[in-house]
Amino acid sequence: MTEHAAPPANRPAIPTHPSALDRIDHYLDALPRRVGRAEDFGPLTLFVREDGGRPLEARPTRGWRGRPVTAADVAAVRARQRELGVPESFEWVHESSPDLRAAVEATDLPVTPRPLLVLPENAPTPPLADLTPEGVEVLTVTPDAPWLPSAVATAHLSFANPGTHVGEVGPAELPEAEKHHAAAITLMAMRIREGRTTLVAAVENGMALSSGLLPGVVDGITEICAVATLPTARRRGLALAVTATLIQESRTQGAHTIFLSATDPQVARIYTRLGFHPTATAMET
Repeated sequence: MTEHAAPPANRPAIPTHPSALDRIDHYLDALPRRVGRAEDFGPLTLFVREDGGRPLEARPTRGWRGRPVTAADVAAVRARQRELGVPESFEWVHESSPDLRAAVEATDLPVTPRPLLVLPENAPTPPLADLTPEGVEVLTVTPDAPWLPSAVATAHLSFANPGTHVGEVGPAELPEAEKHHAAAITLMAMRIREGRTTLVAAVENGMALSSGLLPGVVDGITEICAVATLPTARRRGLALAVTATLIQESRTQGAHTIFLSATDPQVARIYTRLGFHPTATAMET
């Protein structure tokens, strides 16, 4: 196995800028260091998870002031990912690292752009009561909540059946999904108990029909992630209510910079109703 050294001590210091994109880049570099190690590939950094969760991605090296990234750099990271048995995945903000897309695509790895939206610091916190459908409770999930399994399973079913249209997959599929994703449910309960993750769910009749999470706040910055709705429950405003609650939770936890990436421009327009502004482009493979 190849050894990869830590970044050299004489690497130039990271400058401090007040821009939202710089704060987001800081967050995207700092958060994976809480759950994994960083392996140095010059202009790229590969984060390797060490807590049993979903594998982490490679990203541009924050503060890099050396030569531009090349396809050879990307190929070296991909070879290491294959060695580790993890997906050959990269994530970055295009406006912060505009040269990376060409380098990635030169290795025949397809790239998907997604709208990245930021909530202005002075945007009002959305009124949850006005957004929650009748008969639904939007709750911050505790590790022993009876709807924790359905909150995790709902996300997996939703992302396996993407889109904003009403679909056929619904509550009937939840029990089997909960069994299939038992390890993920156990890991989520542990993260909530340790205060590392905040999970919010829209609950109706004792089961979560929509959910989303905060993976943590770093220096006043956080990302709203994995907002998903069971296909049969779409078009009811549940994801909007979950996101509004996550905004409230973010601010309670001291976040002043809140961002998210949407699946596509159509989904991005939904988040603008809560005050988010399209700001940049999130890239992923």
